[in-house]
Amino acid sequence: MTDIMISVEAARARITAALLPLEAEPCTLIEAPGRTLAEPVIATLTQPPFAASAMDGYAVHSRDLGDTPKRLALQGESAAGHGFDLALKPGHAIRISTGAPMPQGADQVVMQERAVRDGNHITLDDTPRPASNVRGAGIDFNAGDILLPSGSLLSPDAVALAAGAGLKELAVHRRPRVGILSTGDELVEPGQTPGPHQIINSIAWGLDALVRQWGGEPVYLGIARDSKADVRAKLEATQGLDLVVTIGGASVGDHDHLRQVFNALGGQLEFGKIAVKPGKPSWFGRLGETAFLGLPGNPVSSLVMARLLLQPALAILCGRPESLEFATVILGEDLPANGMRENFIRARIDRQTGRVHPHGNQDSSALSALVHSNALIRREVEAPAARAGEMTQILPL
Repeated sequence: MTDIMISVEAARARITAALLPLEAEPCTLIEAPGRTLAEPVIATLTQPPFAASAMDGYAVHSRDLGDTPKRLALQGESAAGHGFDLALKPGHAIRISTGAPMPQGADQVVMQERAVRDGNHITLDDTPRPASNVRGAGIDFNAGDILLPSGSLLSPDAVALAAGAGLKELAVHRRPRVGILSTGDELVEPGQTPGPHQIINSIAWGLDALVRQWGGEPVYLGIARDSKADVRAKLEATQGLDLVVTIGGASVGDHDHLRQVFNALGGQLEFGKIAVKPGKPSWFGRLGETAFLGLPGNPVSSLVMARLLLQPALAILCGRPESLEFATVILGEDLPANGMRENFIRARIDRQTGRVHPHGNQDSSALSALVHSNALIRREVEAPAARAGEMTQILPL
């Protein structure tokens, strides 16, 4: 049953159903960007706490203005951080700066561009407009308001909002510790000189970057060589990780030992292959308490499947809703009918025309084509031929 090919949608559903959000931990505002709230942000104060001026100018009572310019006496000044404590007198104006508290009795601010000062008097060319250029108390939020629900991703703006609400520490979900394990005698690390039949281990570093981008903490586990003993040692060292992503070693070749050793150690396979191109040999299971996501050894296949499977998995572990944001755009050229596997075609959206064009190189090892793509065209199983000008679904990169 586990080796029957399933759809991408079914694979994603099984992965997300098998995972739970990680426990909460406190974090400071400096550590908060990119984290996910485990508890809502509730305002401890009202913002702004008082009615304030929205610009530099003069605080007046609107009844002292009229259809023609009015000359008023200057009574004092209200500055940000240093308000004017006395009530505004009739026929008077108070110099006020942006963010300063409105003096008692004032209900309008005349911008300074409409004022002419003459010693201790000011001539204001404005009409009565109560509340003009005034920010009311609590127009942003009030004490006790829920500003951000649990599950919210903390953007820089959200961190600023939490700070403005009077909080210096937030409850967030712990970052998932994600092991990254490469496999194969053909691999050497960046900076090393490949032998006659070897290549550079590139995928691990792309996955490391994606794990960081999606809120995880990558833990590089090295390269498991093509021996059952080395694969076993690497798998036994994964205890304590929240998720392990393996690269390669899951095909049916004589030197692909990963799945055999995984099973021998008591691993429980949830699914063993997916009806998708690229990425068919992707798999998912659990070894003890640790979840395993197996990705193909071809670079493009692995990085495409990471976006389809790893990103939703990390969203769940981080406490966020799982979602992939597909979009619909205009196809820039004809596409042939699709086969029995869902296909994700590397492509580029032309920013001037808004049309999407497939990249000329769709080889699953061609990283340069992926780098120069900004979208994946999604072609469903047995989709008919599509013509340029038709709408097509994409996953932005």
